[in-house]
Amino acid sequence: MQGEPFIIHKTAVASGTRLTIDLHVARLYTHSEITMPVHVVHGKSPGPRLFISAAIHGDEINGVEIIRRILKLPALKQLRGVLLAVPVVNVHGFIHHSRYLPDRRDLNRSFPGSAEGSLTARLAHLVTQEIVKNATHGIDLHTGALHRTNLPHVRADLDDKETARLARHFHVPVLLNAGIRAGSLREVAAQQGIPMLLYEGGEALRFDELAIAAGVRGVVEVMHALAMLPPSNGRRRKRLEPMLARSSTWVRSPDSGIFRTTRPLGYAVRKGDILGVVADPFGEREVAIVSPVNGIVIGRMNLPLANAGDALFHIARAKSAPIDVPQKDAVDEDDEML
Repeated sequence: MQGEPFIIHKTAVASGTRLTIDLHVARLYTHSEITMPVHVVHGKSPGPRLFISAAIHGDEINGVEIIRRILKLPALKQLRGVLLAVPVVNVHGFIHHSRYLPDRRDLNRSFPGSAEGSLTARLAHLVTQEIVKNATHGIDLHTGALHRTNLPHVRADLDDKETARLARHFHVPVLLNAGIRAGSLREVAAQQGIPMLLYEGGEALRFDELAIAAGVRGVVEVMHALAMLPPSNGRRRKRLEPMLARSSTWVRSPDSGIFRTTRPLGYAVRKGDILGVVADPFGEREVAIVSPVNGIVIGRMNLPLANAGDALFHIARAKSAPIDVPQKDAVDEDDEML
């Protein structure tokens, strides 16, 4: 017997079907309409309703490719529940290769938004009403900012039992117990009682195959954990336990100059370790960049030109230095996910 249809934006999606729905965002000066496309996959059997979103910051494009690959998986034919896939939330920013919307506001600081507010507030309101409130779980996909790369890791409220369980199933090297920022998508999801993960990996405006593959695998593993997909029959390797970090810190450039790193992403550092140097173009003056904490490098600036005070390294704190987690180990290429 066919289940009840899933309703979004006054559109019914019958069980056992999939449909792309264009949600109206705004019009351009030219009268052309801007829409936010949402792909709904409604399984034949009831189950959780998971949203996966990307490009809330319009220049963070790895998540767009992650969602594209997930939507092509044959296993979705066996889906239980509903998958709400929103590959490009910030359509304006995506078109213009920009983190922000045209009003220069940060969408991920504007939730729950307002139907009568700024352009950014209206988009936040649309996402809150049509996506978040229609879901039971959520995964938001991000990358580092411009000229910054992030090690694949998950940020979440690890004090919440269900959220922590799903975060472990994402199988990334580091889980960061990140506080909820005011106006973020995570905040509005928490207010709705929705367990939500924020995945970070790669750099803005660049496809990073390692981060993309890790993201695809992580989302699929979470769907297995939610029993939205049947158990995998593939061969699995024993996975290392992720490092759990309660906080993180940025290491800033002590001086202006040309930045050279000696510690890549995923490597352990101890308090006092030299992470790199900043030097003038003549090599007459070199200043060491020193780690103030024990931990693991989860973010790093790629641009070799640094001003005094620039954030160069992001370190997830640990009581003692963890085992190195080289980037290539973030994904097991032999995994058979489906």
